[in-house]
Amino acid sequence: MKRFFHLSTELLFFVLRLFLTSKNRAVGGQAVIEGVMMRAPERWAVAVRGTDRQIHVKKEPLKRGFWFLRLPLIRGTVTLIQSIVLGIKAIEFSASCVLDNEEEGISALGMILTIMLSFAIGIAAFVFLPLYLTKALQGLLPIVKESNLVFNLTDGVFRVIIFLLYIFGVGLWSEMKRVFQYHGAEHKVIHAYEKGDHLVPGEILKKYSSAHPRCGTSFLLIVMIISIVVFSFIPGKWPILYKFLARLALIPLVAGISYELLKLSARHRGAYLMKAFMWPGLALQALTTREPTEDQVEVALRALKEAVTEGDV
Repeated sequence: MKRFFHLSTELLFFVLRLFLTSKNRAVGGQAVIEGVMMRAPERWAVAVRGTDRQIHVKKEPLKRGFWFLRLPLIRGTVTLIQSIVLGIKAIEFSASCVLDNEEEGISALGMILTIMLSFAIGIAAFVFLPLYLTKALQGLLPIVKESNLVFNLTDGVFRVIIFLLYIFGVGLWSEMKRVFQYHGAEHKVIHAYEKGDHLVPGEILKKYSSAHPRCGTSFLLIVMIISIVVFSFIPGKWPILYKFLARLALIPLVAGISYELLKLSARHRGAYLMKAFMWPGLALQALTTREPTEDQVEVALRALKEAVTEGDV
């Protein structure tokens, strides 16, 4: 009995170590105003090309948190929340560099209100609006009302359409062109880092793609698809208010599953099945990335070098 307990305990810790450790030191990033933010396991850094044409850097260590926050399905939501927090800090820093202190920064209250408004708009556009449109369609197509599967498929299709329209609309904003260029620079630099290649701006610019399988654009598209499956378990007879609240409650689960699928596809990107799975997300990045300049790659490279541990680059 003791031997069985000992072996079971060892097996449990072995499985946990597989989930909580990683052989490759994955790096993520985000484009900001005239710069790039990079997040590594130990620290995050943002590099910005200021109005003086110099590269300004901000970096901070990352706290690992409790071990259970790194378990599958849970770590996806944790990573998403962390990315939002770091993204806000990075954007605030980049704005201060670009404005060159000529304008007052956003106050803490203003930042909180902006975040709350952004979340409210996101929930309204990608959760409530598709649900409302599907509910309205029931009067025209009785099958939408009679079949829970058709209801959720229709809801999902509306959600994907709204997402694609949003991406396309943002791309029409001329001021976003340079942000999309920095987005492409971020991907090129991460490609080079993962390949263990020479981190030289000119070589990176010519050699690597501006699309990356672990991009946030791909993640959001996976979220749209996974939500169709997960939301299908919500009873079809529930009132629209209950369906809306249930969708909000299931967002962490959707994010967790989507994160694991994104990591799995990136880890096995050479397999034919994974190539087919990743293709829509990579194709969609044609709308959210642009070919960068060598100066922009230099900024992304500086952010990477500041974020990773010495000796890794």
